[in-house]
Amino acid sequence: MTDGLLIIGSSQAGVSLATSLRALGHEEPIKLLGDENHRPYQRPPLSKEWLQGEITNESLMFRTQEYWAEHRIDVVKNERIIRIDKRDNGSGTAHSMSGARFAFDRLALAVGARPRRLLLDGVDLPGVLYLRNADDALELKARVPDVRDVVVIGGGFIGIEAAASLNKMGRTVTLLEAAPRLVARAVGEETSAYLLGHHRAAGIDIVLGATVRRIVPRGDRVGGVELADGRVVPADLVLVGVGVIPNTELAESIGLVCDNGVRVDASARASDGVTVAVGDCANLPNPVPGAPEGDRVRFESVNNAVEQAKVAAYAVTGRQEEYAGIPWFWSNQGELKLQIAGLSTGHDRTLVRADAERGRHSVLYYRGDRVVAADCVNHPMDFMAVRNALTKGLSIPFGAATDPSVPLKSVTVQPTAPVDAD
Repeated sequence: MTDGLLIIGSSQAGVSLATSLRALGHEEPIKLLGDENHRPYQRPPLSKEWLQGEITNESLMFRTQEYWAEHRIDVVKNERIIRIDKRDNGSGTAHSMSGARFAFDRLALAVGARPRRLLLDGVDLPGVLYLRNADDALELKARVPDVRDVVVIGGGFIGIEAAASLNKMGRTVTLLEAAPRLVARAVGEETSAYLLGHHRAAGIDIVLGATVRRIVPRGDRVGGVELADGRVVPADLVLVGVGVIPNTELAESIGLVCDNGVRVDASARASDGVTVAVGDCANLPNPVPGAPEGDRVRFESVNNAVEQAKVAAYAVTGRQEEYAGIPWFWSNQGELKLQIAGLSTGHDRTLVRADAERGRHSVLYYRGDRVVAADCVNHPMDFMAVRNALTKGLSIPFGAATDPSVPLKSVTVQPTAPVDAD
């Protein structure tokens, strides 16, 4: 008998690791441990389809109970690990807040990230919410019928998605963003401007460069948000989405190197060479082919969780595989579906492909003559063409892509080899 693998964290990365191991034929015991009192579920729909009542609770679930039983994956709910005793060979025991103990031969950390909290007066008032997990979403959904004015603090993906959903549900929504543009960490200026124009036209009051001074009470609950200029925005509900912090406390407690996440190699192995870490909590070498040596990233995306879990599964089974690929992301914002392929870091020019009649808007990012990334709004064909080109090392010439009526797939070519000087 062996204790097998203990996966702490049962969201996308943890689930993907467990299922990938079974797909590889791994026969040893797998225990998938979650700290919520829910079966493993998908988080992205919480701020969109689920909040709006378009999908059911059951449709959020990753797998059926029958699947877990058939594949001998022991799913454990509602156990929060507070201490780990680990031996030099990577085995050990994890101790839960409930007093339960979980022995393991090998450990996997898929502990994700937690919402960054505001440090302001009034943040503890009833009606000030965050949205990260199912319990957060359940509370938000329960409160929505009784509110009229909503203030969303934060113009990243979660903030915009929730604002668009609440606006669609008939609430008066004000979105406050401290930066001079929306989603500044993830998209370029042209895409930010397009999103801003669309959501303002849809009825969301978006304030850029907003500095929040405090949350204002109305009786014993939230009543508004006061800005630095003295303006008070009325609010029956305040939703905060100002980023996340990777959960590294357990990793640090067992001596793993952490820096904006648990530092791992291209095979998802942590600094001890045995423990693996995957998903939002992992800081990994940039997987984009040709990335600068030593460049590291921490992604918060479903695609990354799935792909990194695959190489971690190989590591657990003793095979050497490295995560190398083109990252991609998506964000559903009301009537908009934003899809991002690649990383635009280091681009030196952009190409906008706008089709107002069809509600499409793509921005291609170039470094020299090579396309390196694209933001595509309601344009899945552009997204797929760029993603395919990046994956296969192909080129989309700048001049050939300027006409938005021309499909990018039709102008994708092999890159021109450099000509040697005589």
